[in-house]
Amino acid sequence: MVSGKFAHKKQILWVEGRRVKVPDFVPALTKRGYEVEVVRSGKAAQEWLSTLKADLIVLYAASFGTSGCRMAKSLREVAPDTPILLIASPESPPKPHAPVNQTLVLPFTSRKLLNRIRHLLPPHERRWFKVGKVALDEHNGLVHCHGKEHRLTPRLTALLKHFMENPNKVIPYQQLFSEVWRTSYLGDTRTLQVHIAWLRRILEPDPRHPRFIETLRGIGYRFHPNGKELPEPEKD
Repeated sequence: MVSGKFAHKKQILWVEGRRVKVPDFVPALTKRGYEVEVVRSGKAAQEWLSTLKADLIVLYAASFGTSGCRMAKSLREVAPDTPILLIASPESPPKPHAPVNQTLVLPFTSRKLLNRIRHLLPPHERRWFKVGKVALDEHNGLVHCHGKEHRLTPRLTALLKHFMENPNKVIPYQQLFSEVWRTSYLGDTRTLQVHIAWLRRILEPDPRHPRFIETLRGIGYRFHPNGKELPEPEKD
């Protein structure tokens, strides 16, 4: 059980409307290696942030024809620790009390935008919690396994963390509900089963024959950090 460092692409949530024609900066960001998720409304951004985590939010207020202050407030409520960069137009300048970290007013170059983003983003290295073949960045909701990186919802992050903290141990359903869901209710385990299925899609080379998350029917689960050896098929 060790901690380590891995580099990963920075995730930018780009909030851009279609009311006003504005310069397109997204290609310049993807060309520089950023992972950009484009959403078309403040509501869509809130829904995305309710399950995933961005390293930076870019609110393209100029594309909505507004100052962006109200939308920035709603985004800040669901992502209080994520830096927000607001792009405004001269016709609708940013409000002094807008809850954002930085503002840019059109026109400006892609280079200026990239420089501003670089200063807002945290350092490239992250702390990872590694057990066997699985590495987890709890703070950013990232898991690295089989040479690939995946983003997790906060609930999946907590579930995987609990498994990784208890490798090769039998973990009863009750313990998972208590530690991950913070409830003692055991009347319906379908929610847990759905989350296990999602984790298996990421961790398992073949989710139909799981090697990392073993089901102990009627009891719970067991996490095998290096993958459990499956029995050889019988030969005729």
